Amino acid sequence: MLNAPIDPLLDQLLDAALPHVAFDGWSPTAFAAAIKETGANPSHAKTLCPRGAVDLAIAFHRRGDAAMIATLAEADLSGMRFRDKVAHAVRLRIRAVDDKEAVRRGTALFALPHMAPDGAKLIWGTADAIWNALGDASRDVNWYTKRLTLSGVYSSVVLFWLGDDSLDMQATDAFVDRRIDNVMQFEKLKAQAKANPLFKPFADTLGRMTASVKAPPKVPDVDLPGMWRDPN
Repeated sequence: MLNAPIDPLLDQLLDAALPHVAFDGWSPTAFAAAIKETGANPSHAKTLCPRGAVDLAIAFHRRGDAAMIATLAEADLSGMRFRDKVAHAVRLRIRAVDDKEAVRRGTALFALPHMAPDGAKLIWGTADAIWNALGDASRDVNWYTKRLTLSGVYSSVVLFWLGDDSLDMQATDAFVDRRIDNVMQFEKLKAQAKANPLFKPFADTLGRMTASVKAPPKVPDVDLPGMWRDPN
C-alpha cells in the first residue's frame, strides 16, 4: 500500500458526503451533494472518483484502516499475549468508525454481486494492515493464511457490530474474543495434527506443494502518475 497522500480534495468530498450517506447511501445523489458543498470542480472530483460515491465508500474504509494503524502504533502491547494483540487491533478498527450508518450502507453496497470483489479487497486490506502493524514477518504461504483467517474474523465482527446495541459495545467485545478463540483452537488443532506421525506424510507433501508460495513483493513508497505528495 502506498503511503503517498492523495489529493486532499478527496477527504473534503468524503466529509461532505457522509451526512448524505445516511439518507441516500453511497449514491450519485450523495456524490453530487458533496461536489456542491465543497465547491469542487466536477471534472476534478470525477477524476479523483471515477465511480463517484463508490470511490468515496472505498476512501471511507481506508480512512478507518489508517486511523486504526495510527492508534495501534501508539498502544503499549508489550504485556499482551499475541491473540490479545490481534483482538485489540480488531477492536481498534471497529472503534475507528465514527459513522455506523455509513458502514451499514457500505456493507449493503459491497454485498452487490458486481461490487463483491471491491468489498473482499477492502476486508483483505484491513487484515493485511493489522498483521503488518503487529510486525508479521511471514513471507511464505502463512502470509496468505493469516490474512485469509483474519479477513473472516473481521467480516463477522463487523456484521455482529452492526446489530449490537449493547452498552459500550460489550457484546461486540465478547464476540471478538470468541472469534479469536475459535481461530486459536483451529491453530492448536493444526499443530497437534502436524505432530501426529500418521499425519506426517500428508504434512510433508503439503509442505512441498506450498514451498514455492511466496508473499507478494512489497510496493515501494514512490510517486506515481495521478498521486499528489505534500511538499512539506
